[in-house]
Amino acid sequence: MVDAESRVMVADRAAHAGAEVAMQSFRTAIAVDTKASKTDVVTQADRDTQARVRAIIEETFPDEAIVGEEAEARKTVPDTGVAWIVDPIDGTSNYVRGVRMWTTSVACLVDGECVAAVNVFPALGDTYIAGPDGLTRNGDQVEVSSESDPEAGVVSPTLWWDFDHRDEFSAAVTAVVERFGDLRRSGCTQGTLSHVASGGLDAAISNVDHSPWDTVAGAFMIEQAGGTVTDLTGDRWRYDATGLVASNGHIHEEVLAAVRSIEDRTRT
Repeated sequence: MVDAESRVMVADRAAHAGAEVAMQSFRTAIAVDTKASKTDVVTQADRDTQARVRAIIEETFPDEAIVGEEAEARKTVPDTGVAWIVDPIDGTSNYVRGVRMWTTSVACLVDGECVAAVNVFPALGDTYIAGPDGLTRNGDQVEVSSESDPEAGVVSPTLWWDFDHRDEFSAAVTAVVERFGDLRRSGCTQGTLSHVASGGLDAAISNVDHSPWDTVAGAFMIEQAGGTVTDLTGDRWRYDATGLVASNGHIHEEVLAAVRSIEDRTRT
């Protein structure tokens, strides 16, 4: 049997060690490369941070799979066994512009189910830790919001849409504006999900494919904080689902309706 508490401790140690590496280059003249698009950026700090996180995990669990964003890590999550999910700097576009909203994220899956997750935001001084006993922020227990009125809700369209699908982003924004009280977009998916988990946002939506390092930790945090995370059909979310619909649970049906309207709007 896997000891979830030991996984939480290693995730915490690894995320903090990685965040310390990332902070050394934050707001410095660091070289920036691009990957799939002009806004999909990467730095040496991303690579160095992931290497540090990996080293910490392997000190305790040398034979377990590590799935990560940067080149040396595997990119797919095994259906069985243990897998560590690492995003060295989620929100790299913010990071290279000197914006504080970015995180080092570490999660642990066992047979496809998350058992531990840590998001460290070193430039903000916040650490979110999720395990068997719920979610804490800086050591204090936190929960999703209690907002049940959609017209007072604050919702974030999160994962970004490519240029050839920007009509879907426009539809997502319209769906949020028509149904909810306010809209946010932070440029850091794990940050957005952490804020849903801790009550700063009421929901986050996306209808696109995503990477596990962008979503697994935050999705687990929302569930552990009492929220709801589903796919586009309303079934419980998995790391390999298309789309992500996360909420405090009280307005989930309205949030699902907003996501489903994206396809309807782009068909007309």
